[in-house]
Amino acid sequence: MASKSRKNKFTEIFALGNEAVVEGALLAGCTFYAGYPITPSTEIAEEMANRLPHLRGGVFIQMEDEIAGLGAVIGASLAGRKAMTATSGPGFSLMQEHIGYACITEVPLVLVNVMRSGPSTGMPTNPAQGDVQQARWGTHGDHPIIVLSACDVQECLEMTVTAFNYAEKYRTPVILLLDEITAHTREKIRLPDPDELNIFSRLTPSMPPEWYMPYEDNMRGVASMPPLGSGYRYHVTGLIHDDHGYPTSNPREVEQIMHRLFRKIDQFFYDIQMVDEIMCEDAEVCVVAYGCVARSAALAVQQARERGIRAGLLKLKTLFPFPRPAVEKMLRQCSSILVPEMNMGQISREIKRVNNGQSKILTLNRVDGQIITPAQILGKIQKG
Repeated sequence: MASKSRKNKFTEIFALGNEAVVEGALLAGCTFYAGYPITPSTEIAEEMANRLPHLRGGVFIQMEDEIAGLGAVIGASLAGRKAMTATSGPGFSLMQEHIGYACITEVPLVLVNVMRSGPSTGMPTNPAQGDVQQARWGTHGDHPIIVLSACDVQECLEMTVTAFNYAEKYRTPVILLLDEITAHTREKIRLPDPDELNIFSRLTPSMPPEWYMPYEDNMRGVASMPPLGSGYRYHVTGLIHDDHGYPTSNPREVEQIMHRLFRKIDQFFYDIQMVDEIMCEDAEVCVVAYGCVARSAALAVQQARERGIRAGLLKLKTLFPFPRPAVEKMLRQCSSILVPEMNMGQISREIKRVNNGQSKILTLNRVDGQIITPAQILGKIQKG
């Protein structure tokens, strides 16, 4: 990293997107990282290997593969650590079973997936956005999940902090999707003073151990979570379980836990679903974008405005739970919606699902390992 300069209680540095992820994780209180290096996420592991051993209680482990990496992160989180890992497409595929395990056992963790071109080994050094639907539905069974995105280096830091806050607040794995362009862009960013950040840590039980229920169905739908070994003994299993964590096939108990898993996310949509509206107040055509494509879209929208076209940008920072209210607002307002993506149409599928014929949906898909340019988006806006 480049030199730092102190200004008004914050520090400015030049950083890659991947390095900004590490800064955000450390600010959020992460003290454990386990994983396996894979392009284009490797800088996250490298920087964590440099930084964590110098922190009190900090642990970095390079595991034998991505499956073991996420398994170690789950174990560390159960022991009370804020824990994370990072990977790319092939490793993300290997992690899917453990993601499901973390969902059903309600283990907080952060998983950063720096997307690259695929399927399979694909093009390891080329950008893509092909893992969006896998992030939502990759693990088997019905499950809620929080999936976030970042479009620039500053957002890599901010969304990593947010990912940890959501993981801890809702006892859930949180996936942060980046792309190779965002991860390897180097920009000047602002490191906030830790005192100005709102950092959330999981609630721990205050009742006697014999009264504790690890999966209690309370109003928030989120039970307190003690570190294993702290005197609160409870059963952890991937099987459907009751409030005490013991396996059950009782239909009433099965339905109760499944409904609670969804409710603890659904009832806090207002907190979780984040978007930025850019020049949307009077927009007649709206570009809906995320990741590095949102940066191209921002310039394209500005250029369209200079040409007299009332264009706007809806930038998705939360991909799932899908920010339907914000999208529906633009569907009602605009005659056409343009969705540029570096895939064959994964978020546009969600927009079409909620459109109900309100607006014309245009797509711009690129899958050749190259970024979608502002000129391509502008051209599509102009053609309508």
